[in-house]
Amino acid sequence: MVHVPEFHLGKNLLDNGMTKLLITLVLIVLAPMIPLYILNISSPIWLPSKISESRKCDIFRGKWIPYQDTPYYNNATCREISDQQNCMKFGRPDTDFLKWKWKPDECELPRFDSGQFLELVRGKSMAFIGDSLGRNQMQSLQCLLSRVVYPEDIVSYTEDARFKRWFYVNYNFTLASSWAPHLVRTIDTDPDGPTYNRLLNLYLDEADHAWAAQVEKYDYVIISAGRWFYGPQVFYENGKAVGCHLCLKNTIKNLTMFYGYRKAFRTSFKTLISLERFRGVTFLRTLSPAHFENGEWNKGGNCVRTQPVSKGEMKMDGDDLELYLTQVQELRRAKREGRRRGLDFRLLDISAAMVVRPDGHPSHYGHWPHENVTIADCVHWCLPGAIDTWNELLLQMLKRERSRGAIQ
Repeated sequence: MVHVPEFHLGKNLLDNGMTKLLITLVLIVLAPMIPLYILNISSPIWLPSKISESRKCDIFRGKWIPYQDTPYYNNATCREISDQQNCMKFGRPDTDFLKWKWKPDECELPRFDSGQFLELVRGKSMAFIGDSLGRNQMQSLQCLLSRVVYPEDIVSYTEDARFKRWFYVNYNFTLASSWAPHLVRTIDTDPDGPTYNRLLNLYLDEADHAWAAQVEKYDYVIISAGRWFYGPQVFYENGKAVGCHLCLKNTIKNLTMFYGYRKAFRTSFKTLISLERFRGVTFLRTLSPAHFENGEWNKGGNCVRTQPVSKGEMKMDGDDLELYLTQVQELRRAKREGRRRGLDFRLLDISAAMVVRPDGHPSHYGHWPHENVTIADCVHWCLPGAIDTWNELLLQMLKRERSRGAIQ
């Protein structure tokens, strides 16, 4: 403890200005002993003050507030929107779902700055690994960046559109997509069977080679998985079937989808940690809620709301909550294990924001009416739309990564 002596100052001393001199001398002596965090000067000055390394502000907890500015882009200005999420192209009549902004409880979430994002990733690379919702987010990012530049060169190692790379020449930035809906090696037991609910064999201790063979070169990895685990699956470990979910086979032990889900993430994180040349930052994007109402997904369920709902009206529960908690638990485990190698694992937690956005899905506006598509899409998200917020959050996380690097 630093002891500050008392000074008993008489009237004459006050009159001749000695008080100010003594106080100045005391401050000069004590200044080196004051912790820097009290002075709030540890964060780089280029970060916005309300977001800079703000541990007091949880940007993932907040509410949607009305916002009347026009969207960042539309289906005429961005060529990267898949038809399935191109709600304006296929005649969605309402636009209220575009007029909301995510507001964290204790700070502001800045609008997406395309130029700032591209500067942060200059000379780096980023891969989205997972299912079509990961691709949904990546296409949102491409549209957001198109306000500044389109990739001038496409560099791909396959003709499969699910595995693509884009190169932003002026920023030396590579963006990639890798389709791996279960994250682990998967074999379709009936490739010519029905589109939905085919039995799949999941090798839970083997990462999907499609992404594992490529991931070492990336500086940022955004990994996600979810809806595909609801279907029938046989789980394999060490080459042997250890159980199944909805497989209807009496000779195999019944296991829940949560077993396979946990193992898939554990194997994926373990793979990243074990790759000798991998030095990237991994972001786990949490579960994206579906919003089927008035029936199940294959029994007439739809999503026709036009505005967000209150937290009390919709919340994450049941199986979705269990999947979400499983993700978070496995990420915490990965953070502990990754720390030994100096690897960072971060949580891109979009679940609380999106569970109250049943208005944001394409429903039947991802195709023409005459195409006779009977199942509504209440899983993916319209572009533009609420999913653009995921990349607003990602941008703030990248800023924090830069801040951590500057402090270290």
